[in-house]
Amino acid sequence: MSGNREYKSDVFSMLMQDKERALQLYNAMNGSSYDNPEDVEIVIHDGGISLSVRNDASFIVDARLSIYEHQSTVCPNMPVRSLIYFSVILSDMLSDKKKGTKSGKNIYGRRLVKIPTPHFVVFYNGEEEQPEVQELKLSDAFEKPTDEPNLELKCKVYNINDGKNKAIMESCGWLNDYMTFVNKVREYHADGAFDDLAIDIEKAIDYCIDNDILKEFLKTYRSEVTKSMQLNYEFDRQLELERADAIEEGENKMLFTLVTKGKLDIDTAAEEAGVSVSEFEKLMSEAGYKVPETV
Repeated sequence: MSGNREYKSDVFSMLMQDKERALQLYNAMNGSSYDNPEDVEIVIHDGGISLSVRNDASFIVDARLSIYEHQSTVCPNMPVRSLIYFSVILSDMLSDKKKGTKSGKNIYGRRLVKIPTPHFVVFYNGEEEQPEVQELKLSDAFEKPTDEPNLELKCKVYNINDGKNKAIMESCGWLNDYMTFVNKVREYHADGAFDDLAIDIEKAIDYCIDNDILKEFLKTYRSEVTKSMQLNYEFDRQLELERADAIEEGENKMLFTLVTKGKLDIDTAAEEAGVSVSEFEKLMSEAGYKVPETV
């Protein structure tokens, strides 16, 4: 595993840097039986997207490029992100950047330049209820929908929470172990203070080591795993706060509108918003709404 990753990879992508694990998951996803880890070429790239935590892994087996990503939050933009990942990887491949040469492939020449066949997969393990398998399409993001898009990218999302996609989890032991670790962190940190997060992660690591679950990996990368899990929780927590703020803002705007139109008195609206009348009037004014004059 590269020593300069600075704890910016999540645990899933850290695990996927091992060729044997990458091959095991590839076989589980494709029903194949490749048995030589040296058939795997791990693709290292900068991602092309600024993320606090890297949660993707890319590798080539038998001229097939697999771009796998892990998500603990629901994100409908995965096809767009996958397109960016693929473009960055393809650009590096065609320029021979990874080999340190400047010649590259001649995509303007008469000879057809072959590229690996891409396959886009997301592994979801968040706590929101999601289907066992779903397909996201790039064309779903087009502002003007079309039945025959000139450019399409399909991304399969697999739910790997308990009881989901059992065939995959049974075929890939380390992925099942990974989810055991994730669930232990959730168990120990349930209703816990955010300041206790590192302690709860350490407890989950101890449990897994004692029960031979990702034992050698966790012993070797204990510090990196702890830091990575903390970053993930901080990221998810920030998303939840932003979502809550957006919901509250939307609810307040609805109350402001009802008060402005005379359909709700300001005392009742303030009570609904959970603030004093003076604070509600201040919020209305700051949002650009005219505060009704009191009689």
